[in-house]
Amino acid sequence: MMEVEVGRHTVLLARTDGKYSAIGNQCTHYGAPLSKGVISGHRVRCPWHGSCFNVQTGDMEEFPGIDSLPCHKVRPTETHVYLTRTFSVNLIWQQKRIKSMGTSVPGVTHTILLLGGGAASLMCAEILRQQNFGGRIIMVTRDDLLPYDKTRLSKVMNVESETILLRRREFFHQYDIEVWLKKEALSVDTDRKTVTFNDGSTQSYDQLLMLSEKDVKFYMNDSVIEVKGVNGKVKEVVLKSGTVIPTDVLIVGIGSIPNSEFLQGSKIQMNAKNFVIVDKGMRTNVPDVYSGGDLVTFPLAMANNQLVNIGHWQMAQAHGRVVALNMLKKPSELTSVPFYWTVLLGKTIRYTGYGEGYTDIVIKGSFEERKFLALYIKNDGVIAAAGLNYDPVVSAVAERLAAGKVITKKEAEYVKWFCLFPLCSHF
Repeated sequence: MMEVEVGRHTVLLARTDGKYSAIGNQCTHYGAPLSKGVISGHRVRCPWHGSCFNVQTGDMEEFPGIDSLPCHKVRPTETHVYLTRTFSVNLIWQQKRIKSMGTSVPGVTHTILLLGGGAASLMCAEILRQQNFGGRIIMVTRDDLLPYDKTRLSKVMNVESETILLRRREFFHQYDIEVWLKKEALSVDTDRKTVTFNDGSTQSYDQLLMLSEKDVKFYMNDSVIEVKGVNGKVKEVVLKSGTVIPTDVLIVGIGSIPNSEFLQGSKIQMNAKNFVIVDKGMRTNVPDVYSGGDLVTFPLAMANNQLVNIGHWQMAQAHGRVVALNMLKKPSELTSVPFYWTVLLGKTIRYTGYGEGYTDIVIKGSFEERKFLALYIKNDGVIAAAGLNYDPVVSAVAERLAAGKVITKKEAEYVKWFCLFPLCSHF
C-alpha cells in the first residue's frame, strides 16, 4: 500500500490479491495516515488507535472509528493506475462516509430500549439501523449531552461540548433514533418488560440493553474472589463470604442493601456498584436483556475466553455491535482485541492485548530516549504490547493477535523482530 496525492488530498492505494483499490487515507477517528499503518489481507489498521478498514470497500471493520471511508474507482493499465475521486453531493472532497442506514417503519411496534448514552449504546443503535431494523429505538441517558467522545475529556483541556459530540442532533432525527436526555432509570421489571424512570414515567420494551449500574439479583456487602467458567460460560461465582452463586445468576452487586421489595421476582434496582457477567453474545441470564460497556465481565476470545472486565472505549463500541446483531437474531460473538491509548506529558502510549498474568517482558528501544516497545509474555507467547514512539508496531501486534497468530518469546527477542511484520515496510 502507498499514499498517493490527489490535488490537496491523499488517497490510500492498495493491492490485495492482485487487485488495486483506493480509499481515503485519513482514519475517520482522529485523522491518522493509514499509509503508515498495517495492512493484513483486505484490511488496514490505523497506527494510532487501532481502527480497521476494508481496503477494497472502505467499510469500517474495527473501532474506535465510527465512520467508513470513501472508496474511489480504480482503473489500472500496464504502466499507470488511474482513479476517479469520490465527492459528496455538494462536490466537497469526501473524508468520511456513513454506512447506509434505514429508519423506523410505520406499523412496526417492536421497541429496543438502550439504558445509557455512551459508546456501546450509540453503536448498538447505529448497527440496528444499518441492518434495517424498522422498530423503535430509544436511548436514555442521565447526561445533558448527546453521545460524546469521552476519551477526549482526559486528554484535551478546556474542550467545548459541541466539539466532542459523536453525532449531531440531525443525525438522530434523520434515522429515527430517540434520545432522552437528563433521564435516569430507577427500576427494571423484566417480568413485565418495563422500566420506571426518575420522573415517574414508565416505558415498555421488547429488548433491553443495560449499560449503567443496574441489577437483576443482588449479593450485597460482599466481593468476588473467583469466577469459574468453561468455554466462556459461567459456572460459579464465588464471593468472599463463601457464597457460591449458581449459573443462572449473572449479576453481582456490591454496595448498600436495597429495599427488600426490589428483591422480589425479576425486579431490578439500581443503587449499587455492580458488574454483569455475559456470554460471548453479550446476553445476560434474563431473556431479551443484554449488557455491555464498563459494567460487564465477558469472555475475551484472544485470552481463551477468560472472563474479564475491560473498561476500554473501543471494547464498549464492540459490545454494542455484538448486541445489535444478536438482538436481530444474527449470531455474533465478541472477537475484538483490546486496544487503547493514554497521553502522559504530551506523549502517547499505545497498548493492545490483555496482559494479566504475564511472566516476562521483552523490551525493545530505550525508556531514556522515550522510544520503546514492551512485549508481555505468558506461556512462551506475546499476550500484550505497549509502545511509545514505536508506531505502527503496537497495531501490528494487534493484527497478529486478532488473526490468532502466536508471537513466540523467541521471535519477540529477535534483534530484527519487526521483520515478523513485513507489511510495516517503512521501518
